[in-house]
Amino acid sequence: GNPKLAKEIQGMSKSTDIVLDEQWGLDHGAWTVIKHMYPKADIPVILLSLDYYKKPQQHYELARELLALRNKGVLIIGSGNLVHNLRLVNWQKLNENVGYDWALEANDRMKQLMIDRNHSELINYPKLGKAFEMAIPTPDHFLPLLYILALQDKSEQIRFFNDKPVAGSLTMTSVKVG
Repeated sequence: GNPKLAKEIQGMSKSTDIVLDEQWGLDHGAWTVIKHMYPKADIPVILLSLDYYKKPQQHYELARELLALRNKGVLIIGSGNLVHNLRLVNWQKLNENVGYDWALEANDRMKQLMIDRNHSELINYPKLGKAFEMAIPTPDHFLPLLYILALQDKSEQIRFFNDKPVAGSLTMTSVKVG
């Protein structure tokens, strides 16, 4: 980690009480991504845990408060899945790029909303219908996307990569801002 930067981040938020914890390790959403990007583990990592009691709009607003980190050269990664419904995974097709109709519908609609910069609909995803309800049964894998979108500059485009459905009810779609 970087205790000095963590303390600075703690002071950046006016809307959220950020509590520092040097004992909590990296969760699987962090290390599974970072280990491929930095296999020597030679960079400091600060994990921002999600507060399940906050509404999606509050997560988006907290991210806006952290915008200055990008200007300091801090790499910000939001790790999750656009579509993540483990209850409906087709385990027989775990290694196949297949998606249920609702999963593909939700994934495509999310991408279009990002391209259109329609962050408000993504923030209010529970109102977007059955496909979204099935694609996002719990918010923990979707909320990191809101942090990344909140940090998007008006001139920056969204790019997608690794845009593949997996086992019916997951998508590995990755989003790059800037």
